[in-house]
Amino acid sequence: MSHRVDIREAADWTCGKCGVPLESGTVEVVYMGTKYPVELPRCPCCGIVFIPEQLALGKMAQIEQLLEDK
Repeated sequence: MSHRVDIREAADWTCGKCGVPLESGTVEVVYMGTKYPVELPRCPCCGIVFIPEQLALGKMAQIEQLLEDK
């Protein structure tokens, strides 16, 4: 199951290393040995991924807590 994230926050971001605009792409997020496909902004050259603050502190934190409570 792939998750889509609102990436408007990253629309004008460029890669600090390569200087190219970030593009939306599917990346694998791994947590506790489980892989989750997520659509996130990433650099098309070096592959670095931008994780928006709202995702890192919101949804990802909630999921992390749910998994750890099991």
